[in-house]
Amino acid sequence: MATPSIKLYTNHVCPWAHRAHIALAELNLPYEEEIIDLTVPRTKEYLAINPRGLVPSISYNGEIVTESAVVANLLADAHPSHLIPVSNAEGGALRRARITFFVETYFSKVHPLVIKATNSGDDVEVEALTTQFIDAVAKELEPLLSNAAPFFGGSERLTQAEVLTGSFVIRILTWAKHGILPEVFTAKLPERAPGFWKWAEAVAAHPSVRKEFPEERIVTHVKNRLAKAKAEKEKKA
Repeated sequence: MATPSIKLYTNHVCPWAHRAHIALAELNLPYEEEIIDLTVPRTKEYLAINPRGLVPSISYNGEIVTESAVVANLLADAHPSHLIPVSNAEGGALRRARITFFVETYFSKVHPLVIKATNSGDDVEVEALTTQFIDAVAKELEPLLSNAAPFFGGSERLTQAEVLTGSFVIRILTWAKHGILPEVFTAKLPERAPGFWKWAEAVAAHPSVRKEFPEERIVTHVKNRLAKAKAEKEKKA
């Protein structure tokens, strides 16, 4: 297959755009990059590419595709690899279903608790959300990672499950390390959900996940955003 012409519209602080970077790294696809400033109104040029003004967007052989999961899945389907089997391969449809279910479970059962805890600013609420998060990981995700080796479904390499969740998993571990989330948010995971914890550490350490993760800049960005939100809330009180 000829090497495609790819241009990625992205921002390195955005976890949704990070998904596309992980996919591109794992597939070893060359691409051109344009950084979209998310702190200012989008330019008319970018709104012509993506009327929603979000990242990532991708130009793939001249065709514009938007939304992070759609972009990541396009890349995986257009370039069959270890990430996810084609649906007509032996066991392929079932494997794809397992990955889809894992990703859906992560984002419906766990991710909202992380977002609420990150943005809360209320110690009592964060304590309650921490308990809910640990319980949800143990109940919902731990059983789905019983055969991780170290990645989803017994894989030694990243799969599409990690492409679609890895940028958020690395942020959970990073937020707890830098005080954006309390240390206790992750401290009990090795005991309560050892399979998830082993998987999460492997995901967060993987070169394809870390490649476009400027940790200090992202942490500073999030802390500044939270401080601004807190100041605005206090001003209105």
